[in-house]
Amino acid sequence: MALENIVKEALNALYHHPDDAVRSQADQWLQEFQRTIDAWQVSDNLLHDASSNVETLIFCSQTLRSKVQRDFEELPSEAFRSLRDSLNNLLKTFHKGPPKVRTQISLAVAALAVQVPAEDWGDGGIMNWLRDEMNSNPDIVPSFLELLRVLPEEVFNYKIAARPERRRKFENELASTMDVALGILTACLNIPELKEQALEAFASWLRLRHRIPASVLATHPLVLTALSSLTSDVLSEAAVNVISELIHYTSARNIEGFSVHMPLIQVIVPQVMNLKPQLRDSSKDEEDVKAIARLFADMGDSYVELIATGSDESMMIVHALLEVAAHPEYDIASMTFNFWHNLQICLIERESYLSLGNESLIEAERNRRVQVFRSSYESLVSMVSCKVQYPQDYSQLSKEDQKDFKQTRYAVADVLIDAALVLGGEATLRILYMKLVEALSGHQNGDMMDWRPSEAALYCIRAISDLVPFIEAEVMPQIMSLLPKLPHQSLLLQTVCLTVGAYSKWIDAAPNGLSFLPSVIDILVSGMSMSEESAAAAALAFRHICDDCGKKLCGSLDGLFQIYQRAMTGEGSFKVAAQDSLHLVEALSIVITELPPDQAKKALEALCIPAVASLQEVINQGPLVLGQKPAREITVHIDRLANIFRYVNNPEAVADAIQRLWPLFKAIFDIRAWDMRTMESLCRACKHAVRTSKRFMGVTIGAMLEEIQGLYKQHHQPCFLYLSSEVIKIFGSDPSCADYLKVLIESLFSNTACLLTKIQDFTSRPDIADDCFLLASRCIRYCPHLLFPSPVFPSLVECSMIGITVQHREASNSILSFLSDIFDLGKSSQGQQFVPMRDNVIVPRGASITRILVAAATGALPSSRLETVAYALLALSRAYGSKALEWAKESVCLIPVSAATDMEKSRFVQALSDAASGVDIKGLTIPIEELSEISWELGKKEKRFVGIVFPEILVEVLSLAIFFV
Repeated sequence: MALENIVKEALNALYHHPDDAVRSQADQWLQEFQRTIDAWQVSDNLLHDASSNVETLIFCSQTLRSKVQRDFEELPSEAFRSLRDSLNNLLKTFHKGPPKVRTQISLAVAALAVQVPAEDWGDGGIMNWLRDEMNSNPDIVPSFLELLRVLPEEVFNYKIAARPERRRKFENELASTMDVALGILTACLNIPELKEQALEAFASWLRLRHRIPASVLATHPLVLTALSSLTSDVLSEAAVNVISELIHYTSARNIEGFSVHMPLIQVIVPQVMNLKPQLRDSSKDEEDVKAIARLFADMGDSYVELIATGSDESMMIVHALLEVAAHPEYDIASMTFNFWHNLQICLIERESYLSLGNESLIEAERNRRVQVFRSSYESLVSMVSCKVQYPQDYSQLSKEDQKDFKQTRYAVADVLIDAALVLGGEATLRILYMKLVEALSGHQNGDMMDWRPSEAALYCIRAISDLVPFIEAEVMPQIMSLLPKLPHQSLLLQTVCLTVGAYSKWIDAAPNGLSFLPSVIDILVSGMSMSEESAAAAALAFRHICDDCGKKLCGSLDGLFQIYQRAMTGEGSFKVAAQDSLHLVEALSIVITELPPDQAKKALEALCIPAVASLQEVINQGPLVLGQKPAREITVHIDRLANIFRYVNNPEAVADAIQRLWPLFKAIFDIRAWDMRTMESLCRACKHAVRTSKRFMGVTIGAMLEEIQGLYKQHHQPCFLYLSSEVIKIFGSDPSCADYLKVLIESLFSNTACLLTKIQDFTSRPDIADDCFLLASRCIRYCPHLLFPSPVFPSLVECSMIGITVQHREASNSILSFLSDIFDLGKSSQGQQFVPMRDNVIVPRGASITRILVAAATGALPSSRLETVAYALLALSRAYGSKALEWAKESVCLIPVSAATDMEKSRFVQALSDAASGVDIKGLTIPIEELSEISWELGKKEKRFVGIVFPEILVEVLSLAIFFV
C-alpha cells in the first residue's frame, strides 16, 4: 500500500505540481519504478482499484503492457495463468473505457500470447480462448474485438522480447486460426454498432498475408460488407482500410501470379472504379477524397505489371490515376507518383519483356506499350509542372514550410524525369517549352510580369536536362535566346543560372553554342551580384560551363580571371559566399587544364595569387598573429588552394606550385598544429597535391612527411594519419621510399597505440581510431612488406582488439575492416608470403579475437553493424578453418542457456562452418541476427552477462559497450 501511494503521489506531482524540478524528479522516479519487479503487482492492484483516477490507470496500464512485453521472464512460470486471468478481468472492467487504458491492456494480452506457446496457454490457444470468452460475455465483445485487432499486429512488434523461433511459431499459430478469427468477425457484422470494429480487425488480420484462396474472399461476407460500405458516412474509413489491404493482398510481381487472385481482383476493381466521380465532387471532405485517392494509388502500385500491358481495362485505372494527379492538393496528387515511376520501369526496362524471348518481338511490344501510354504521360507532364510554382506568399512562409515546398519540387522533378524516360527528352522539352511561352505571352500587355509561372517552367526544363539530347536543335536555341530577356528577380535568376549550368553540355555540343557563351556568362555575372542564393547558383553554373566548355573558353581566360578576381576579393557588388567561391576556383582550374603546359604553369600561379597573398599577409604579421587568427580566416584560402591542386590536372605544374608554397604551408603547420580545423584544411590541400602530382612531388614529399611525423607526436591530429594514408597509397610500393615510409608508419602506429589503451580512449577519440586503422588497411594493401615484419604490428592488433566495440560507427567499421584485411591476407599473391608473420601474431590471440567478435555480434555493437562483424567472423573462419570454429564454439558455449538455447548456438556455429566452406555469407546473417536479438534481450535484463560470457581480462573492454542502448 505504501508503494501504491507513492506511485499516486508521484503521478500527481508529475501532472499537477507547479515546479518543473519536482515534475522532472517525479518523472525520473516513475521511470525507475517501471523497471522494478514490484511494478507488476503495484500496477495490477491500482488498475483493479476503483478509486484510481484516469492518470493512474493510464500509467499503470502502460507499465503492465511494457512489463509483459519486455520483462515477462521476471515472473515464475506458474504466474502466467493468474496474469492472464487478471488481464482478462481488466479487459472486462474497462470495456467502456477509458479507451487508452483498454488499448494498453489489449496490447499486454497480445504480448503475453506472443511469448506463451498455444499448448501452455490452454483452451486450444488464444484464439479459441478468445472465442469462448466472447461467447460467454456478449456485453464485453467490443473490448475483445480490440484485442482481436491488435493480435496480428503484435507479430511484427519487435519490442516484445520473444525469441525469433517463438515469434515465427506465433505467426503460424495465428495463421492456422485465421478461420476462427474471420468467423468471429463475420458474426459481429450482424451487430450494427460492431461493424466498424470488425472491419478494422479484418484489415489487421489481412496484414498477415496468410493466403486465403481469392475465390473464398471474393464472396466472403467481410469483403462484401467492406465493398458496400465504401460510400457509407460511418464505415467508409474502415472499409477503405480493408480494401487497401485486400489490394496489397492480391498484388504480385509477375503476370502469372495475378491469375491466382483474379477472382478477388475482379470483385475489387469495379467497386473502386465506381468511386471515381467522387474525386471531382466538391462537396466531399478532403479526407474522404484522400481515402478514395489512396485506393486508386494502391491499385496502381499493386497492379502496375497488369496495367503496363495497356489493356482497355487497365487504361481506365490510368485515367483515374491521372485525375488523382490533377488534384490541386499536392498531398493527394503525390499519391500517384510512385505508380508513374514503377510504370515507367515496366515500360522501358528490358526485364519486363523477357518472356517474349525474341529481340524483335521485345522491341515491337515495348514500342506498342509506350505508344499506348504516351498521351497519359503527356497529360501528366502538364499537370505536375504547375505544382512547382512558388506560392504568392513564399517569403512569408516559415522555414519548415519553405523546406516542404522544396521537397515538393524535388518530387515533381522525379516525376518529370520518369515521363521523359517514356516520352523522350525532346518531346517532354517541347511540352515544357510551351508552358514557358505561355507564361511569357500572358504578360505582353505592358502589365508587370508575374515571374512565377516562367520560373516554374524553367525549373521543369532544368529537371529533365540529362534526358535532352545534345543535338536537340529545335527548342533549346529558343530557350537560350529567351534567358537573357527574363527579368532579374532573385528566385527567377537563381533558376535561370541553374538551368544554364544544367545545359552546359548542350551548349558545348550545339553548333552555335559558342555564340551563346557571352550572354550566358553575363547572366551568371548578374546572378553573382543579385543575392547570396542566386550567387550560389551562378557559381555552380559557372563551374559546369567551364567544365563542359573549357576548350571554348581558353581564349577568354582574361575575362574569366577578372570575374574570379572580383569574386575572391569581394570587389564590387558580388555576393559569392566563401563556400560557393570554391566552384569558381574549380571552374578556372578546369579551364587551365586545357592550356598548353607552359601556359598552364603561369595560369596556375595567377590562380593561386589571391589565396597565397592573403595567407602571406597573415604570416608576415608574425607567429603571434598567425596563432590567434580565427581558423575560418585561414582555411578559406587554404581550401581554395586545395581545390586548385585537385582540379588542375597537370602534375608537373601542381608539383611546382606545392614546392614553391611549401615554406608557407610549413609556417602554418608549425604555428597552428594545435588547431584541428586548420590542420584538416591544410592536410586536405597536401592530399590533393600528392594525388595530382604523384611522383613529381620530389623532395617536397619527404619534407611534408617529416613535418607531420614530428607534429603527430605532439598534437595527435587525426588528419596527419589520413594524409599519410594517401601517401601510402601512392608511394607504398616504391622501393626508393621504403626507408622513410617504414619510419613514418612505425612512428604513427606506436604513438597511436599509446593513445588508445582502453575502450574509453576509443570513445573519446574515435577520429584517431578511424584514421589509424584506415591507414593500417592501406598498409596491408600497398606495403605489407613494411607492416607485417614491423615490431609495431602486434601492438596494432592488440589495439584493434580493445577498440572493436567502440560505438562510433566509422571507427568500429575501420577496425573490423582492418582485421578482415589481415584475415584475408592469403587471398592475394602479394600477401601470401607474409601469412606466417601474421599467424605468429593472430593465432595466440585467436580465441580472444573470436570472443570479442561474438560479443560484437551479440549486443556489444548495434545491429546495423552485424554485416561487418559477420564478414570479419567469416574471414577469420576461412583463414584458420577448424581452429577458428573451435574458438567460435568456445565463445558461444559461454553464453548462458537463459540467453541462447543449444540449438541456437549450434545453428550459429554451423552457419559459420558453412560460410567458411564457401557458402554465401548471407547464410551466416540469419543465425547471427537471431543470436544478436536474444542476447540483447538478456543484456537488458541481466547486467551480469558480460562477466558470465567473457573472461576477466575482457570485462573492462566490453562493460561500457555491450549494453549500450
